[in-house]
Amino acid sequence: MQKRIVVLTGAGMSADSGIRTFRGADGLWEGHDVMEVASPYGFAQNPALVLDFYNQRRRQLSEVVPNPGHEVLVALEQHFNVTIITQNVDDLHERAGSSHIIHLHGELLKVRSTGDASTVLEWKKDLNLGDTCPKGYQLRPHIVWFGEEVPLLTEASRITESADILIIIGTSMQVYPAAGLLNFAKQGIPIYFIDPKPNINASYYENLTVIENTAAKGVPTLVTHLIHKEF
Repeated sequence: MQKRIVVLTGAGMSADSGIRTFRGADGLWEGHDVMEVASPYGFAQNPALVLDFYNQRRRQLSEVVPNPGHEVLVALEQHFNVTIITQNVDDLHERAGSSHIIHLHGELLKVRSTGDASTVLEWKKDLNLGDTCPKGYQLRPHIVWFGEEVPLLTEASRITESADILIIIGTSMQVYPAAGLLNFAKQGIPIYFIDPKPNINASYYENLTVIENTAAKGVPTLVTHLIHKEF
């Protein structure tokens, strides 16, 4: 039976592709207070601003490509049972060719009805006021905003519990509830943490290996190690 690898990825995974990390040191996201563009309150106050913000993110996504970190994770599937749990809303894991991906915080290339959350549509163009679902409700980005529940968290927790190897890439593991996934890993399993500025207490976790590098450089190194170590 193949060992199960669970990969947790954050903004640093896509940073090497040219997608900016979620917030800068000043706490702003592309010049906006995050609560203006990433909360139900912000959407209620100024829906046009929020829609325009995500339209810009969607356009940017069409201009970037997966980096070597995304690409080499696909090679792991030849030797392991791999599930990627990502905090990213881009589709770079999909475009690289990974098969099993859980988007904890939603997907930029999908929209959903404001009146029926189960109505989710593929969406690659701009989303504007007046774009409605079949029932006539305004469509909104299919993004988990601040203050909203994370619908796939339970599934992600269950999958993390089943991991034989855990890989964490490009995430501070400081933002909850996603950061709590680390607590679901079985005690003693190998944990690999890849980040150019790792912020993790190595003494707190047994069997932890820290790779102080970017995703584009660190992930290929780790994947080569895992494949040759196992075979």
